[in-house]
Amino acid sequence: MTGVVSSLASNLARIVPSEDRLSGYLLRLSRPRFWFYLAGPVVVGAAYAANGTAELLTPLTFALFAYFLVPANVFLYGVNDAFDRDIDEHNPKKDEKEVRYRGGTAVRVVVALAGLLAVPLLVVLPTVGTLAFALYLFLAVEYSAPPLRFKTTPLLDSLSNGLYALPGVIAFVAVADALPPTAAIAGAWLWTMAMHTFSAIPDIEPDREAGISTTATFLGEGPTYAYCGVVWLAAAAAFALVDYRLGLLLSVYPLFVTGVALSDVAVDRAYWWFPFLNTVVGAVMTMGKLWVMLYA
Repeated sequence: MTGVVSSLASNLARIVPSEDRLSGYLLRLSRPRFWFYLAGPVVVGAAYAANGTAELLTPLTFALFAYFLVPANVFLYGVNDAFDRDIDEHNPKKDEKEVRYRGGTAVRVVVALAGLLAVPLLVVLPTVGTLAFALYLFLAVEYSAPPLRFKTTPLLDSLSNGLYALPGVIAFVAVADALPPTAAIAGAWLWTMAMHTFSAIPDIEPDREAGISTTATFLGEGPTYAYCGVVWLAAAAAFALVDYRLGLLLSVYPLFVTGVALSDVAVDRAYWWFPFLNTVVGAVMTMGKLWVMLYA
């Protein structure tokens, strides 16, 4: 098994461009492990809005998925890294699983173009979808950039990360021409708030060294676990108002954070389990709706 894994890793390394090349650097800047944090909600939102496969599989839903899979991540993390250069000097994640922002005209142009690719989608979406998309773009920029720079203000850093729920709202509107249930929006927003704050726990010391104040640095590690557990529990309760089965599924998150808090597992290790956990939960949500759509 070890030999197979090593062989796969070696083959992947040959396929993926080197970090020294612009394409390889941009790939790493876009955080491939987290691509489905934006693209996954598109699938879930479209699935829950559709009454049949003809509504689910349209040029617009495919275009939204494609945009939020790669360009949106290049834009979001490109803006983030550009304004976090000083902070990232103290962050060990940039030495191992991510890259430090290197700047340059080519990088800035690609990041700007990744944002501009949203314009055709803004034009063809229903009005409420355009407004939701505009809110997403605003939060994607102002989370990191002055003058608001939400990420440096406790609670606002958490609240503004509802931007990760907005691709699902946009996709739902694209299919149904109406907003999702209010409880579903609230549940998704609360889920992203807790997700963001949990991800900030490994950054507490680097952020403090850089003089950055976040919800996690303000509360400290122990209370931040409690905050995440409470907010995830509220997210599960909100989804239960839509369907009790969704509430039960989302209850895995408060259980997970409680398990991490009470165990010897390092939080910076548990943090990297979330792409797998989130993908599984999103897949279960989507497959459940597709099952109802096709067989109920």
